[in-house]
Amino acid sequence: MFKKLFMNKVWTVSILFSISLALYGIDFSIFGNLREISNSFLGNLAFLPVYIIVVTLLFERVLRERERQSVMRKLNMVIGVFFSEFGNRLLKELSGQVVGSVELKNRLLMNGSWKKRDFDLVIEYLRQGNQRISIDRAVLPCLKQFMAGKRNFLLSLLENQNLLEHENFTDLLWAAFHLTEELEARKSFDGIPPSDIEHINGDIRRVFGHLIREWVLYMQHLKEDYPYLFSLAVRLNPMIDSPDPVVYEN
Repeated sequence: MFKKLFMNKVWTVSILFSISLALYGIDFSIFGNLREISNSFLGNLAFLPVYIIVVTLLFERVLRERERQSVMRKLNMVIGVFFSEFGNRLLKELSGQVVGSVELKNRLLMNGSWKKRDFDLVIEYLRQGNQRISIDRAVLPCLKQFMAGKRNFLLSLLENQNLLEHENFTDLLWAAFHLTEELEARKSFDGIPPSDIEHINGDIRRVFGHLIREWVLYMQHLKEDYPYLFSLAVRLNPMIDSPDPVVYEN
């Protein structure tokens, strides 16, 4: 295998060298000026290091960009699994605890006509941080059971080295894991003081802020790169009270 690759390189160099000699020969046969050909050759030879530098930098940049795109594709696959297995359900549960959730849900009723500007407007709305959480303590036991059941799933994602390239998503995982630990640390939610409820509200608000932003960005990724996946994701939008995967006639 190595010998074959070496021979291919030898043939490539030989062919290119032969083409160069042939072109110089044609130049000499037409103009017959050996001095001018020599000057041109030396000029090109002197500029060769600059050519190498430029080509190397461009090639390195192309390779880095291809590597970045490859990593992002892998990350988006992991993010897709996260929302399918955990994120969408958690988003649906927590969105019901947002004060004024009707406005939020209306802003996130996506459809196939959404453009980049629509996603940017939603991201800007979320960035303003207008979402306030007022947790109903009656939902805490169910939330605890759900998140505790996904503990191993969260740990497996945190072990994924590719996620180190996505700081915001890693922050989401840590926030979700911390909330899981907070809920599991309490055997019961009966009689806990308002100060503790407010503390849990803060943890939930942190998770929800990361979660809703990453969900919107993931939906934008699907819209741009995988329209058929976006179509299903829109029909199963966790911000809809009764999502329906069935496609109906217009």
